[in-house]
Formats: sequence, C-alpha cells, structure tokens
Amino acid sequence: MFRFCAFLIAVLGLSACEDINDLSQAPTPIGEFALGHNIVVAPNIVMGPASREASDDAWIAAVTEAVDARFSRFDGDQLYHFGISLEGYVLAQPGLPVVLSPKSVLILKLTVWDDAAGTKLNSEPEQITVLETLDGDTIVGSGLTKTADEQMQTLAENSAKLIQRWIIRQHRSEQWFKRRPETVAAQLEASEAALETTTEKAEEKIVETSEIASAPTSETTAAASAETAASASGN
Repeated sequence: MFRFCAFLIAVLGLSACEDINDLSQAPTPIGEFALGHNIVVAPNIVMGPASREASDDAWIAAVTEAVDARFSRFDGDQLYHFGISLEGYVLAQPGLPVVLSPKSVLILKLTVWDDAAGTKLNSEPEQITVLETLDGDTIVGSGLTKTADEQMQTLAENSAKLIQRWIIRQHRSEQWFKRRPETVAAQLEASEAALETTTEKAEEKIVETSEIASAPTSETTAAASAETAASASGN
C-alpha cells in the first residue's frame, strides 16, 4: 500500500508540472513545422469502466479544437498532417475524495504525415496516454467538481500538449522537420522577388519625385504669364 501511494503521489506530482496555459505565448519553432490537416477519428473508441458517457462526435470536436488551437500558431514553411485515432477514455464519476476518487484519462494514437513526401514519419502510430492536470478540483476527483464536457476539454488540451512534446522529441532525435533543400530554394526565390518588388517601388517613387520637382509651380506659371503679358503690352 505504501508503494502504491508513493507511486500515485509521483504521478500526480508530474501531472501538476504540466503547463498547458501557454497558448498566449509565441511558440518556439519546431524546425519548419506547420500544421496542414488535423484529422481526428474515433472508429473504435472504448468507454472504460465507471466512466461518464460522451459521444464520439463530442470527443472528435474537443480534440480537433484543442489541436488546432495549439498547432495553428506554428508557421514554418513545410506542411505536416496529423492523423489522430481516439482509442479509449474514462471520464471520472463522483467517488470517495482523495483515496478512491477516480481520475479521467484519454488514450489516442498519432500518425504524422509529411505533405511534400506523401509519407508517414512514424510507420507505427504513437500511443499517447493523457491524464488530467492536477489542480484543486482534480485532487479530490474531477467527477465531483467538473461536468463531462469540462473533463473532456481538459483531456483534449492536455493531449495537444503531449503531442507537441512528442513531436519535439522526434525532431530533436530524428530531425523530422528540418529545412529541406527545396524549402531553402523557395525561401531564396521569395526573398529575391520581394527585393525586386521593393526596388521597383523605390525607383517609381524616385521618378515620381523628380517629375514633381521639375514641374513648374502655379506661382511660377502665373509670374511667367504676367511677364509675357507685360512684354506684349509694351510692344
């Protein structure tokens, strides 16, 4: 029993360290990663024992929204797609506080696709187990303090964060999202085109300024007309 309690405290402590409230901050680029399609499905999702019930559509909508919110912030020059299969869940029901209060969990599988190559980056889907974030509500069991929709939202947001963590690890170890030669060429071409456009606009501005400077002003024109008229009358 002591070992089990120590393990539980360790797990909850790790959960407490998870920071998902970072969406307002500018993200650190993950190579040239930018999210293309975000496809979430739940063809065989299983509801675990002692769980509140939630529809497949509700799960798909919650995870899709959370993933979009997190990964739409990345603006690299190479597109990658997510295929996410929701496998199972438990939405905690009210239980006995602290000791027996159940915790919510979501299990999903992730596949990442390279748009340009049209291939999977991971040949086998990565299984990710998502737990609730530890806070004042969940420590006594989220079934006591949260609705099913609120539990789903928390798990969906945590799942997006864990997906981010995993693809960062993959990029660091396997250079998944490194800049490709064609990306470098495209960026160079875009820079040259932008420079050419800027140069053309600057030249047009110089010509326009020169024309304005060389054109006679209305006062000069009037004075010249008056002088011409005076000369004519004197003759």
